[in-house]
Amino acid sequence: MGSVKDLEVIKRPTNNIMGIGRFHFSDRYSVFDWGEMPDQIDRKGEGLCMMGAYCFEKLMEENVETHYRGLVTENGKVVTFGELEQPTAIMEVNLVNVFRPETRTINGKLEYNYDVYTPNLKNCLIPLEIIYRNGLPQGSSIFKRLEQGLITIADLGLTRYPKPGDHLSHPIFDVSTKLEDKDRYTTWKEAQEIAKISDEELNEIKTILMKVDKIITRMASRAGLENEDGKIELAFDQERKLMVVDVVGTLDECRFTHNGLHVSKETAREFYRKTQWYNDVEEAKKTAETKQIDDWKKICKSQPPRLDPTLKSIISKMYMATTNETTNRKFLDTPSLAQVIKEYREYNGEKK
Repeated sequence: MGSVKDLEVIKRPTNNIMGIGRFHFSDRYSVFDWGEMPDQIDRKGEGLCMMGAYCFEKLMEENVETHYRGLVTENGKVVTFGELEQPTAIMEVNLVNVFRPETRTINGKLEYNYDVYTPNLKNCLIPLEIIYRNGLPQGSSIFKRLEQGLITIADLGLTRYPKPGDHLSHPIFDVSTKLEDKDRYTTWKEAQEIAKISDEELNEIKTILMKVDKIITRMASRAGLENEDGKIELAFDQERKLMVVDVVGTLDECRFTHNGLHVSKETAREFYRKTQWYNDVEEAKKTAETKQIDDWKKICKSQPPRLDPTLKSIISKMYMATTNETTNRKFLDTPSLAQVIKEYREYNGEKK
């Protein structure tokens, strides 16, 4: 399925009927589009699964359609989060078709053909990642895109140049491709053309995104966290109704902070940004784009190092504690999130 979870197909989707599958969340992690990294985060899979399930159920209470069916117990029974008695890393979902764009090289440049998508296509994944931003923490891609001239402050609806740590008076909605070799930010107009989305459907997508943002913000605030940004994926069901798919509201899909300190997968990214491997990744991506090389990883000069063992333990506790406190159920045996954050600050040499 991917670098952090595996998909078990129980019933394949057809053109007109959704299938059934089960996500098996692992303790693997990925940063900077590398894929599976050299070590694992203990009990991360259970944390992602249960946070995602809790968020899905809250969305459904707000009449937001999702592909979520329930959590799977040790004996294979499908239950709600409230019915769950023991931690699980398995979630049952409805499945839709995934239509990948065709690739072609024109004048030496790799291009993607999305002709498979039509205004009437149903029962399929929308090939986009939909992003909300409530703040611009250190590490936000917004700063790199502004620096490179890919966007302007006017595009973002801002009146001044932002700085890391800024909180926004209203959310910024963003969109990128999902099924290309490298995720690529697009305009909303291009996103509509890619997925053949009508104006009405686009308005509904933004309405859904706002609801998801508010629900995740409530979950985060319960744990004393700021919901800085996050992403969702959407699909059309067999009637071409929008539904939220994949997983939402976790430390992998969202960027949470506590007084400016990252409490999410960003903690691992911060560690790797200080390594030579990160520099090699950035160089390989630029070279691949310039020379039209399909797989930039093949030309990367080094392999990722392992996480520092102390940091790996802190990240594991961070995932578990955030799961306990956002869902208000202590399934995972770990210190409080406040204690974990204190430990992380001490690891970073802070006195707070």
